[in-house]
Amino acid sequence: MNTLIAISGLGIVSLLAEIFNARKIIVPITIVGLLAILGLTVSEFGLIKGYYNNMIVVDQFSTAFSALFIVITIFLVAMSHDFYKNQASKISDFVAIKVFLLAGAVAMVSFGNLSMFFLGIEVLSISLYILAASNRLNLKSNEAGMKYFLMGSFASGIILFGICLIYGATGSFDLMTINTFTHTSSFPQWYFIGMVLLVIGMLFKIATVPFHFWAPDVYEGSPALVTATMSSLAKVVAMATLFKLVTALLPVQSYSFQTIIVCVAIGSMVLGNIMALRQNNVKRMFAFSGVSHAGFMVMTLLCVNNASGVLLYYAAAYAVAGIAFFAVVIYVTSARENETIDTFNGFGKTHPLLAGILTASLLSMAGIPILAGFFAKFFLLNQLIQTGWLVLVIVAIIASIISVGYYFKIILAMYTKDSEHTLPNVPMVYQIVAIVAMVLNIALGLFPNYVLNVLG
Repeated sequence: MNTLIAISGLGIVSLLAEIFNARKIIVPITIVGLLAILGLTVSEFGLIKGYYNNMIVVDQFSTAFSALFIVITIFLVAMSHDFYKNQASKISDFVAIKVFLLAGAVAMVSFGNLSMFFLGIEVLSISLYILAASNRLNLKSNEAGMKYFLMGSFASGIILFGICLIYGATGSFDLMTINTFTHTSSFPQWYFIGMVLLVIGMLFKIATVPFHFWAPDVYEGSPALVTATMSSLAKVVAMATLFKLVTALLPVQSYSFQTIIVCVAIGSMVLGNIMALRQNNVKRMFAFSGVSHAGFMVMTLLCVNNASGVLLYYAAAYAVAGIAFFAVVIYVTSARENETIDTFNGFGKTHPLLAGILTASLLSMAGIPILAGFFAKFFLLNQLIQTGWLVLVIVAIIASIISVGYYFKIILAMYTKDSEHTLPNVPMVYQIVAIVAMVLNIALGLFPNYVLNVLG
């Protein structure tokens, strides 16, 4: 609860800084504030407490994921100053929206009541609608904002309908009350219909097959930093929230529910990777790659009893690799009207450090050893073997092999082709973000138990 209050206060401070004409210190103050809030969040680890009649519940799960979200937001805010240098008068707005987005993310993993869950998801979604359409002079950005708004609104409506059915079946919005009810009473069939609608709405937010169709266009049309926010922060927030919902509201999974999750996971991994192979635009390629990774993360729902640590590790590995990837992509494409793969031609010869970081991030997402992405997939597949879903393990391995094909398209362009354009000087902040994110990724790969064992 203290974390949520502090984040909301920091967002207000970011807005007030504009009033006092303190634009230059908005980003540094926000980063310092987020670091302080990170310390506050970590200090609450191990505490289990409910606030305001269990509207907000602080436990190990919420604390661990909130800390991850704060770290991701620090990276995103750090890149904001240079990214929005041509819109200096609006820097406070963009930074404040990202901070309020973080508040919604923390509420989504800390809720103890379905009304607070819906409030959190709306705060996060509205922030993303605004950011997606923030480049108002760009037709693609306007289109991305409108598509994301329409699809997100439909998903929110489906979620709200599901919540209503669950309330009608149990007579409560409180998670503990509903959980107790599902263990002790027989309840109407529409409870399961409500759960299905809730899961479908969240799968829209995560962008899994068959609810992924909005993602490529929205990722391509949005400003690059917003695409980074959607892919690294919004996706892992939605996945963590779905995991909490399923574990709390569906304590005993039926075979039919597991079959649905298996079909969603297989479809996401196969279709996501195959479609990514066909893309020439880097952001569209990453959108389909994200669909594939969403399929991997959804598989944790099949082994909910001991998969929270695996989900945290996978989310952390995927997010930091994505941050490192976009720190380089934002720089390379900053002076271009598109983000095609040929913009990376010769990048390995002119910028060996950033090219090396980009290569490492791509290899991590492909699941190459010593990098965190490999161990994330390894631990996840190990859990799946114990559940008996061997078909998923086989499909996941094949999907990982396919993913190497499109990741290497960028790597080959950087090291085997010659550049036709001269890039501006590299902003120091992009270098720092890329290096720190990749160091974190490698550290996660070398010391996985520090994250895996956080949630027991």
